[in-house]
Amino acid sequence: MFTSEKGAVEEWLSEFKTLPETSLSNYATNLKDKSSLVSSLYKVIQEPQSELLEPVCHQLFEFYRSGEEQLLRFTLQFLPELIWCYLAVSASRNVHSSGCIEALLLGVYNLEIVDKQGHSKVLSFTIPSLSKPSVYHEPSTIGSMALTESALSQHGLSKVVYSGPHPQREMLTAQNRFEVLTFLLLCYNAALTYMPSVSLQSLCQICSRICICGYPRQHVRKYKGISSRIPVSSGFMVQMLTGIYFAFYNGEWDLAQKALDDIIYRAQLELYPEPLLVANAIKASLPHGAMKSSKEGARCIQVEITPTSSRISRNAVTSMSIRGHRWKRHEQPDNSNDTTELGILVIPEISVTNVAGERTGNGEKGRTLGEIDAQHIQGVQETATDPRTESKSLPEIRRQKSVRKMMEDGINSPGRVQF
Repeated sequence: MFTSEKGAVEEWLSEFKTLPETSLSNYATNLKDKSSLVSSLYKVIQEPQSELLEPVCHQLFEFYRSGEEQLLRFTLQFLPELIWCYLAVSASRNVHSSGCIEALLLGVYNLEIVDKQGHSKVLSFTIPSLSKPSVYHEPSTIGSMALTESALSQHGLSKVVYSGPHPQREMLTAQNRFEVLTFLLLCYNAALTYMPSVSLQSLCQICSRICICGYPRQHVRKYKGISSRIPVSSGFMVQMLTGIYFAFYNGEWDLAQKALDDIIYRAQLELYPEPLLVANAIKASLPHGAMKSSKEGARCIQVEITPTSSRISRNAVTSMSIRGHRWKRHEQPDNSNDTTELGILVIPEISVTNVAGERTGNGEKGRTLGEIDAQHIQGVQETATDPRTESKSLPEIRRQKSVRKMMEDGINSPGRVQF
């Protein structure tokens, strides 16, 4: 470590101690632009025997519990390197040289598992339903599975995954080590969009180192660090894959590709199904044409989305339209048959008050026999109900008799009423 880099770190340590509370926000805003300071801090963390390591870890913890969001993210960007240094020292069984790093990791963990009131946090995550479209898939391309997921979603059977409450830890042991480190990587992944490129590079590099150290692949990668195997858990590898997947499309394609291959290599050796499933899914979703440059900034995922349009057009044939058409057809009168069927007489509504004295026009010759019979029946009933008008309705009765005689003589109708 050069003298200039050491001087920059010492100045940073002394500056924060004399900083008033009112200017904390401005200080946090300007801190993220100091790239030379960030690189100097990485070198301090990478040297376990450095005399500046303990005050640096102490100040990073002060940043994290200050409550300022940008200072919290400033500490989080060093988390992958801190985890690697702790695991490397633990694998070499030199636990005493990692005391300050372990204290920092425990402090961040104990702060994250409780809320502002000091109550334990319970994190929840709802697994998205495949029946609803997203930027990653269209339900129509899944087939019958979409119908099953849709039926389940309508009944509210969505699956929710819970994490917590997590217990407080006073020290890291072989039993709880990866429980704590997995949760810390979860917190880091929650802030991935705010992490600078140097932090993403560190994440990819430490993932490769953790997976290959002590295995034959270490010689293929030509890594000359520690040669001891570092134990890992399945959940910890899944969290590593989450960060690597983000790094693929945010300027670190080459390093992320190398880290993904190393994680698959280690998961196959350990026979871990969860990391293998996630890693192979990421590998299958990558574009065929690799993005060669890793310095062109953020990438975007290209997804084909079907255009939005109205579900049913106005002229579309649906079950409702067919049913309505059938009702209209049944409601229309059947004018093709002039005679009634099976001897059933259909009597329409006919007014007989003005029948007397009217002559039959030419347009009325097509009147059906049922209508004539109806007039006859109604005329007879009307005359029978009022005896006082019997004398006045004799011409009408004679007319009805003549019509009846015509029917008996010359016309045969199956629907005629016999008197």
